[in-house]
Amino acid sequence: MRAVPEPGCADLTGLHILVVEDSADLGIAVASLLQACAAEVAGPVATSADAYRLMDGRLPDVALVDIHLRAGERADELIARLHDQGVRVVVTSGDPSRLGTGVKADATLSKPFSEDELIAALMPAHAALVASRAAQASVPPVRTAAIR
Repeated sequence: MRAVPEPGCADLTGLHILVVEDSADLGIAVASLLQACAAEVAGPVATSADAYRLMDGRLPDVALVDIHLRAGERADELIARLHDQGVRVVVTSGDPSRLGTGVKADATLSKPFSEDELIAALMPAHAALVASRAAQASVPPVRTAAIR
């Protein structure tokens, strides 16, 4: 992980992003861009099962999930589970009209999408992360009396 974003990149420092994309080329390109922006990237992976394995023990702050995965798998269950666990979910699709009304997306990106569109979809999650860290830093530590 980069400590600071590369010049010209948005600042996504510390944002843990899960990338679930069945197109290897697109997944690698997205992961590379996000890493250049100092995000912590898990993936890319091409199936829900692989995504669950990557999340074992640590939920991402945000997940970028293609609705149509490898071998005809739809990511509806993965998206719902992430959403229900408080993870912001950005769903990508070549045909957003086929998402259906039950998909619990916080944002939707239509493929092909630009770098600016991708970053804009991720910035609310980064803002929430920064606000959460600031709130934690402003809480004074709890002091306990010594027991004698």
